[in-house]
Amino acid sequence: MKKREVHASVKDERLVQRRRNQMIKGAVALFKEKGFHRTTTREIAKAAGFSIGTLYEYIRTKEDVLYLVCDSIYDHVSERLQQDLEQKQGTLKSLKQGIANYFRVIDEMQAEVLVMYQEAKSLTKDALPYVLKKELQMAGMFEKLLTLCVENGELHLTDEQVKIISHNIIVEGQMWSFRRWALQKSFTLEEYIELQTNLLITGLTNMNKGNSEH
Repeated sequence: MKKREVHASVKDERLVQRRRNQMIKGAVALFKEKGFHRTTTREIAKAAGFSIGTLYEYIRTKEDVLYLVCDSIYDHVSERLQQDLEQKQGTLKSLKQGIANYFRVIDEMQAEVLVMYQEAKSLTKDALPYVLKKELQMAGMFEKLLTLCVENGELHLTDEQVKIISHNIIVEGQMWSFRRWALQKSFTLEEYIELQTNLLITGLTNMNKGNSEH
């Protein structure tokens, strides 16, 4: 799906990215505290450190800000996972590393993830399908990692198993974001990663045995 463009009157791409990153940081704090609908563009501009006039040089609507928040999450996750895909190792070790990288991004961007899922309903009709498509693409990256493991003989999984496992990984990462308030009382992030990864690998090993017997 073609990337949804957010209009900016400023032509310097590096400046646009820097200003939008400031905008995202300020907006996330406000959306988390007050919700999307109760937050004004003037408040977003103030939180970002510039005037309302400057704000409108980089976006057109408040919905654009929410879209940029959502898009930034998937860009960060994709960037981390792409590194593992480009190496094309197709080993359990590389799969574990990919999962750990994903969980760490979710931890780093917890506020953004919470805001995105709480306020995604407020996205415009053209932006929401794009954001949902990005989530499917993220699961698709884990499908590719798992498929590489299958092709290298590290795992024996059916196409259906690969697909459902990829979505399970996505949800396990999100669980750390949604339930961190409770989980961090018992586990550090690294302990959570290790436990979830070990459970996953144990399940995959059992699947291997089951599929081999058939």
